[in-house]
Amino acid sequence: MALITGAANGQGAAEARLFAAEGAAVVVTDIDDANGAEVVAGIEQAGGRAAYLHHDVGSEPDWTAAIALAQERFGGLNVLVNNAGIVPRSTIDETALGAWQRALDINLTGPMLGMKLAAPVIRDSGGGSIVNVSSAAGLTAHYDAAYTASKWGLRGLSKTASVEYAPWGIRVNSIHPGQIEGTALFANASPALAQSLRASIPMERAGTPSECAELVLFLACDSASFITGAEIAIDGGYSAGSTTFMRQQMKKQMSTG
Repeated sequence: MALITGAANGQGAAEARLFAAEGAAVVVTDIDDANGAEVVAGIEQAGGRAAYLHHDVGSEPDWTAAIALAQERFGGLNVLVNNAGIVPRSTIDETALGAWQRALDINLTGPMLGMKLAAPVIRDSGGGSIVNVSSAAGLTAHYDAAYTASKWGLRGLSKTASVEYAPWGIRVNSIHPGQIEGTALFANASPALAQSLRASIPMERAGTPSECAELVLFLACDSASFITGAEIAIDGGYSAGSTTFMRQQMKKQMSTG
């Protein structure tokens, strides 16, 4: 039984569909009710089990309701995927206090509340896994001040939780996606910007939501039974060497130009 936040679109929706296809019952939560309901309908039409709930992850009462739904509808909870997040794009100088606080509420406080309230239920359900979706911005420096701070915070919080919850039979890991096709960044980018984004990745392509979903599924299942406290980049090499790669590309262009 899995609870996946931010699962109405993109990576979260891909995770929900994959978990359901593998036989898990899934609680899909989001604030995008229309698309969330559509994800659940698709899972049910394919023979899976799922339920949808409107859920602001910055709200403790909403978390209480989401976990109660998992218990009432499916009898417990084994997996929590903290996928929901927002991406305010502004430098430190441009960041309004309200925007800063909202980013921390959704991207950092939300996962904290989820773990705090879900962990006892996961323990009582026999143990399981928590996967926190951070970002490559949680491994490197980015211009998006509030987003970067929140994702670095989630990275550290995940490590603390992995130690705290290990005696309960709960593993906690963070994943760090880089540029992923289908995100708002790519959807709103000009062809030239999209090409530049891909060019910053050593593998010279963006990832896909399904690739992220496969990693989350692996961390949730018994195949990863001795993996906890890990931070796994899924970014085509971006966090390992995008600057070096870009310099190599520039050198190549200059030598041929």
